[in-house]
Amino acid sequence: MKQTASAAAAPPAPVLITLSRRARLLRQQQGLTLRSLAAKSGLSLRFLMDVEAGRGNISIRRLADLADALKTTAADLVTVHSEDPAPKIVALLGVRGSGKTTIGRRLARRLKVRFIELDKHIEQRAGMRLTEIFTMHGEEFYRRLERETLTDLLAGRQSMVLAVGGGLVTAPDSYGLLLRQTTTVWLKARAEDCWNRVMRQGDRRPIDNHPQAREALRQLVTRRDPLYARAAISIDTSGTSITQAVERTEKALKEQ
Repeated sequence: MKQTASAAAAPPAPVLITLSRRARLLRQQQGLTLRSLAAKSGLSLRFLMDVEAGRGNISIRRLADLADALKTTAADLVTVHSEDPAPKIVALLGVRGSGKTTIGRRLARRLKVRFIELDKHIEQRAGMRLTEIFTMHGEEFYRRLERETLTDLLAGRQSMVLAVGGGLVTAPDSYGLLLRQTTTVWLKARAEDCWNRVMRQGDRRPIDNHPQAREALRQLVTRRDPLYARAAISIDTSGTSITQAVERTEKALKEQ
């Protein structure tokens, strides 16, 4: 049975967010993988993944086991520490075909953080595909889900590279949230390049039932460019390799 938006999970409790940050920091400081931590603590890998995602509804006994494996105390794991580093969140903007997923995955590996696609989390929250959300409920409903999902992800205070939908910049509240709480990177590309990339990937969505899709994309890029230009960083991906685009993005982030 599909989950409706009204039945979506509530935002993580503050104590679970604190636990997720502290557990991840200690694990990384000790050079442990999630799998090795699972072996040391006797907790399952899936459960530990939930803990670090802020979803782990942990019992006192499990908390004690986790604390012991991390060489600390249960109290330490749920206490906010002033020295805890602020999360490094990089938000990638751009139209479809600009390289958000491909570049985002490689950038996340270089930065040693998670790569997250906002639209996939929206689908999980709604219990349906994006096309179904738009067909059944319309864009206004989707934008509300987008804002709620984005708010929850940012509340988790996890470092990540976040790829957002191309139209998010048209939603002032969500875009404002990104501009305030993340380092925004506009992956800029010519409309023709975006078109060609999408076609090479075998994605026919832009042209199915849209005979003027290529021209519509050009117009879309023209309309959205001023919004994307508000991003903190702009990286031109036209005429460059993926490796070059990733390296330029990483360098620009270090200069921020």
